[in-house]
Parts: sequence; C-alpha cells; structure tokens
Amino acid sequence: MEKTIYIDDKPVRLKSTAATPLRYKAQFRKDYFAELLKLAKFGSSASKNEEEADEFDLTDISFSELDILDFEVIYNFIWVLAKTADSTIPAPMEWLDNFDSMPIAEVFPEVAELLEASIASKKKWIK
Repeated sequence: MEKTIYIDDKPVRLKSTAATPLRYKAQFRKDYFAELLKLAKFGSSASKNEEEADEFDLTDISFSELDILDFEVIYNFIWVLAKTADSTIPAPMEWLDNFDSMPIAEVFPEVAELLEASIASKKKWIK
C-alpha cells in the first residue's frame, strides 16, 4: 500500500510492503510488530468511545498514558514507511532535519492506515 502525505508542506511518499518490518528491525534494532502493538495499546487506552477512535488529539493524553506513548516510535514508523517508498532518503535524524516541524497530530492518522495494512490479512482463514 502506498500514499503521499504532506509534512511541513512537503510531499512525502509512504509505502508499506512485506519488507517494511525487516527494514524497521535492521535500522532500529527493535521488532516492528512489538512496537506496533505498543502503539495500538496506547490507541486503545486513549480512545474513550468508538467515534473518537479515529481522531488523534494530543490534548487528550494523560500523564499515565505518557508511559505507554513514545514519540520516537512514531517518528521511526514514519521514517521506515518513507524509506520503503524511497530508498534514497537519508538516515532518520538527517531526514527529519529536512522538516521545520513534524505535526504528529496531523501526520499520524495518515500513517495509521499504512501501519494497519501491514498487519491486516487479505485472505480468510479456512476452518
């Protein structure tokens, strides 16, 4: 799955493939799926009801939820999806220096769709 989003008014291609989890582990030395589950745990504890589940509002984060949420993980996911789409982008810190800001509240909902696609099954299991 591939999409283009805007970060700091710059178009950024993001892509999720079967190699994305391996690229994540090679770069960050952490398991992609374990990090994704931590993020999902935050998302499920942060949403108060189903209507709010699709919205990401930083002002709704409690101090106890900050133990679960690690913004570095979000930056890492954004970078690995961008790197999957464009193998020429530089290392994470150098790439992030290309942006004046990283509006997580705006960017993360766009990224979440690709992250969900990386674990969703397209095939129904036969019982």
